[in-house]
Amino acid sequence: MLIAGVAGFCLLILVLAFLVPRLSRHPERGGQKILGMGGRGASKAAPGKLSRFARKPFDSSQKAVSKSGQTGRKGRSKLPL
Repeated sequence: MLIAGVAGFCLLILVLAFLVPRLSRHPERGGQKILGMGGRGASKAAPGKLSRFARKPFDSSQKAVSKSGQTGRKGRSKLPL
């Protein structure tokens, strides 16, 4: 369920960044903030090195959200408009 939600949000950010690049930054940062809170919660619940492994899915999801926004803005800048 989490994977489908992150993939859907990445797709939404990609389309939003392509259509309105300046307005896409706020929702992108909001998604990163929510995923960061999930990662912090997961790392607090686990002891030692296990906390790093509990946080890893949230970190990679944050990276995917950031990359999809960046790709949408980069694609928009390459248009001959």
